[in-house]
Amino acid sequence: MQLRGIIPPVVTPMTPEQGVDLDGLRRHIDWMLSHKVHGIFVLGTTGEFYGLDEAEKQAITAAAVAHCAGRSPVFVGTGAETTREVVRLTRMAEKEGASGVSVITPYFIKPTQPELIDHFKRVAESTKLPVVLYNNPATCGGVSIEPDTCAKLARVPNIVGIKDSSGDLQNTIEILRNTPRETFSVLNGRDTLILAALQNGAQGAIPASCNIAPELCVGIYEAFDKGDIEAAKSYQSRLHPVRMAMSLGTGNGAIKEALALLGRSCGPNRSPIAPLADDKKAKLKSILAGAGLV
Repeated sequence: MQLRGIIPPVVTPMTPEQGVDLDGLRRHIDWMLSHKVHGIFVLGTTGEFYGLDEAEKQAITAAAVAHCAGRSPVFVGTGAETTREVVRLTRMAEKEGASGVSVITPYFIKPTQPELIDHFKRVAESTKLPVVLYNNPATCGGVSIEPDTCAKLARVPNIVGIKDSSGDLQNTIEILRNTPRETFSVLNGRDTLILAALQNGAQGAIPASCNIAPELCVGIYEAFDKGDIEAAKSYQSRLHPVRMAMSLGTGNGAIKEALALLGRSCGPNRSPIAPLADDKKAKLKSILAGAGLV
């Protein structure tokens, strides 16, 4: 599998009581696909994987795969703190028909690089699915999948790419330099750097802000792919403040707030994430308006 394009890590819609809203998930997936995204990714950080139990994860995976029904590949986040749990979740995703899995580094125990190599290899060996590494040091105690580690893991046949959310373009470039472009895809995970990553050889992005502004994220990629750099720059410039506004809330709280402001509510986040204060909502609305989204 050659990963490419814009693959949104979709939010997990919730009912007012914070239960999983599968009908809301189906509607949100349809809205993403209507904007020509290149894949659907459930149970990522943006999808609140950390706040869902295994039965909910299975229900979300099954619903997404069935609803996409071949219209789009469906990737599933199966990251967890122990290798045993990741293997269990990965086998569930394979059973439910996922196109591939994304595995974040363990986020509490701060594993060493040799431990990371062993962890990801064991996961890859447990499945026939393509495996995408997920590097997000900000949420994983500062632990990063180092470029040399990535190069070693890229030799595993079904480890097919990495989402690099380090926000460090030099790190992304080093991964690109040390991995084979023909068999390993590097996808940007910092939405403010989509164009810069593409210009340095990345094959796409997995942007959380695509939930809010898919037309801008897809616009960056499609314009770049056509060689229209000025248009790509324009889309990236409009997206930049939208992504920066995500810092107004805890975790992914601002994404669902933005969706509500745009008339596409996906419900609340799971506690303890609280709704934004009124002044922050007003600031967020102003940013969305400035980006031409409202």
